Amino acid sequence: MKLHEYQAKQIFRSAEVPAPSGEVCFSGEKAIEVANSIGGRQWIVKAQIHAGGRGKGGGVCLASSINDVKTCAEQILGMNLITHQTGPKGKLVEKILVEEALAIKDELYLAMVVDRDSQKVAVIGSREGGTDIESIASSSPESIETVHIDPTKGLTSEVVEGFRKKLGLSSEFENKISRLLERLYSLFIEIDASLVEINPLVVTNEALIVAADAKITIDDNALFRQPDLLSIRDTSEEEAAEIAAERAGLNYIALEGNIGCLVNGAGLAMATMDIIQLHGGSPANFLDVGGGATANQVTEAFKIMLGQDGVEVILVNIFGGIMRCDVIATGIVEAVGNVDLTLPLVIRLEGTNVEEGREILAQSGVRFMSAATMDEAAKFAVSVFKG
Repeated sequence: MKLHEYQAKQIFRSAEVPAPSGEVCFSGEKAIEVANSIGGRQWIVKAQIHAGGRGKGGGVCLASSINDVKTCAEQILGMNLITHQTGPKGKLVEKILVEEALAIKDELYLAMVVDRDSQKVAVIGSREGGTDIESIASSSPESIETVHIDPTKGLTSEVVEGFRKKLGLSSEFENKISRLLERLYSLFIEIDASLVEINPLVVTNEALIVAADAKITIDDNALFRQPDLLSIRDTSEEEAAEIAAERAGLNYIALEGNIGCLVNGAGLAMATMDIIQLHGGSPANFLDVGGGATANQVTEAFKIMLGQDGVEVILVNIFGGIMRCDVIATGIVEAVGNVDLTLPLVIRLEGTNVEEGREILAQSGVRFMSAATMDEAAKFAVSVFKG
C-alpha cells in the first residue's frame, strides 16, 4: 500500500524525522491559508498522486508570493498529470501539498528497502539525489552506495559510520545522520514498510538534514496489524478492478493485453501468461482465484475481466487439486449467465472431479472451446483473438 507524500511526512514528523512544515489542500483558498500559517517568503506546491516524476510533468511549483501560491494551486488542482510512472493516461490531481521552501545547499538520496536476496533491510544512498536519480542509477551505478542491516543486530554504529563515509559526508554530520538512520530504521520496522524513500534528502544552508520529499510503501501482507495506516489508504489512486478483486478474495493485476485469464494458483497463472505470450498473444491480466474459489468468486472474476478495456477472449485454465473441477464448472455456468458473456471462451479443466466438471459444462448450453492441455488452450485463445 502506497502513501501520499503528505501522509509520509506526517509519519516522519511523528517519528522525529525532520520534514518541512506543510499541509494537504483541496482548493486555492485553503492553499493561501496554509501558506500564511507557515510564514516565510517562498513555498512549494506539489501535486499529490501515487507516482514519481511530478516535477518534470508540471506537478510541482515554486511560489514566491501568496498570490503565486493560489496561482500554482489552481494550476495543479484538476490537471491530468502525466509522468513516466503514470503511463500515457496520467492521473487526475485532486489534492496538493503546500509547504515551506527550503534553502538547499546539497541534495542527497536515501532509501530503506527490503532486500529479499540478503533477507535484510538495505540502506541505499547517493550524493546525487534529485529528480534524475533513476537515470543516475542506470548511467553511474558506482554513485549508488548500499549497506545492509543485520536483523539480529539492528542498526549498529559501524553500519552508520560506514554509510556516512561512503556518502562522503563530513564528520560534522556524524550525529545527524546517525539519528536520522536510527529513527528511519525504527519507523521502517514499526510500520511494516517495504520501502521508505527520501529524494531528495536536503542539506540546508544551516547544515540541517531535512526530508524534502517522502515516499512510503507498506507491505500489504502486514496491513491487518496496521489499522491506523489502513484507515488512510487512498483507494482512488488504485485500480478499481484490483480493489474489487481484493474485496472478492481474488488476486488480480490488470495488464495491457487482450486475453483475459482465469486460473487457480499463482504459479499456474504465471505459466498461463507465459504460454499465451509464447504463442504470440498478450495476457490482459493476472488472475488467481485460489484453491477454494466459490461460484460467487468465479462470477466476480468474470465481471472484473469483462469490465477491463481491451479484453477480447476469456481463457479459463484450471488444474483441480484442492479446487474441484465440478465446483469451477458450476461457477463458470453461473457466471456466464450472470454477466451475459458474448466473448469467445476457452476452457481447460484437469484434475479432481474433472469428468463431472466437463459434464456440467457440456450440459449447460454455454458456448466454449474445450482444450485438453494448457498449451492447446493458449493456442486456441490466441488463434481466436487473431481471427
